[in-house]
Amino acid sequence: MSVSAAVLRLHIDYTAWASLRLVAAASRLSPEGLNHDFRTADRSILETLVHVFAADRLWLSRLAGAPDPGFVSDADRSLAALESAWPAVLDSWQKWAGELTDAMALGDVAYIDRAGRSWNQPLWQLVLHVVNHGTHHRGQVAGFLRALGHTPPVLDLTCFYRERA
Repeated sequence: MSVSAAVLRLHIDYTAWASLRLVAAASRLSPEGLNHDFRTADRSILETLVHVFAADRLWLSRLAGAPDPGFVSDADRSLAALESAWPAVLDSWQKWAGELTDAMALGDVAYIDRAGRSWNQPLWQLVLHVVNHGTHHRGQVAGFLRALGHTPPVLDLTCFYRERA
């Protein structure tokens, strides 16, 4: 199986659309709501969004052949940081994807994971991993918003497709 560069670009656009919607929703929360501990791996809305942001940044550096930016830093752990830095990362993803060809999408990417293990996988698999990873955690944040009595933004892929049509 393979996925075309056009499909990868579309789903990178979806990731940007959905992530920025959640950041906007999070910006309307009180500090208590933003940092409420839901007893999950990343604990809060803020920490879950920071996790997705850091992963987006890390994977972009791997796929673009850039230096490892590290994962989460103390400077990342604020809504203001997400509001200023994440749009730039997402824009960089879209610019990077704009250069993709189908042949590149099928090609392998070698990288070293955070545990120091070496891997070699098709680029299309890694891009879809990034999209899926973000979708998983955005779903968590949407649930957290509901638990706090807020209605999360619409994040459905079909709604994104409809908006783009």
